[in-house]
Amino acid sequence: MAAVKQTVEHVASLEKYKHGFVTEIEQDFAPKGLSEDTVRFISAKKDEPAWMLQWRLEAYERWLAMEEPTWAKVSFPRIDYQDSYYYAAPKTKEGPKSLDEVDPDILETYKKLGIPLR
Repeated sequence: MAAVKQTVEHVASLEKYKHGFVTEIEQDFAPKGLSEDTVRFISAKKDEPAWMLQWRLEAYERWLAMEEPTWAKVSFPRIDYQDSYYYAAPKTKEGPKSLDEVDPDILETYKKLGIPLR
């Protein structure tokens, strides 16, 4: 267990990622969990053609039939697939007519990422 203690101590001593940041913006979410309704919701939100929805539904059905693998000598809690959001996107509203109308927080995010606006 000395190696585990040493690893925990090393991780605790690491400097927090200095480039990390969060930009708070309003978002639309699908309900938590994965179901056929969630797949349909996402497809509708993306305004996808019928063939794409059908492809997604077939992939979802194949996923349901799969068994989660078990790995030798690896122990971790089972993933709760119903406790995740599978869709999130900024709330849609009428776009700005000029950069003067853009939310300053979003402009700051672009600046932090080094994305030129002109």
